[in-house]
Amino acid sequence: MRRFGEPPESGRSYTLRTGAYAILPLADGLLLTHQDAPEPEVQLPGGGVDPGESPIQALIREVYEETGWRIASPRRLGAYRRFTYMPEYELWAEKLCLIYMAAPVIRYGDPLEPGHTALCMDVDEALNTLANSGDRDFVARFESHLPIFQKRS
Repeated sequence: MRRFGEPPESGRSYTLRTGAYAILPLADGLLLTHQDAPEPEVQLPGGGVDPGESPIQALIREVYEETGWRIASPRRLGAYRRFTYMPEYELWAEKLCLIYMAAPVIRYGDPLEPGHTALCMDVDEALNTLANSGDRDFVARFESHLPIFQKRS
């Protein structure tokens, strides 16, 4: 499995944290989330899989919490891992990032999760703005499969 970001530090203990994240094509681009803290950054919507939850259940919940949108037809594209410190949990984590493509179907309102803002961004801008190199890689690799790709020419 591909790794993105910094290699694991020798002698450091990491906690495995599985998360589900989505590439969400909209008519004008990709539905993304901007997270204010711990560092302001643009991300693929998604997050950690809670105990007793499947990755798909986590994906649906996290996308709704971070964007206010409900999604349908999630399809797994692949996975990558990265080693990072998660200050919000005071945790050194080995993040197993499961990446899906799904269809945003209806917006119910603003994001429920504090510090998150839903935004739509064209693919080129997303490739230059997404904070995580693994997310950028998946968007680049699956760009030709996006319904919006045909409109960008």
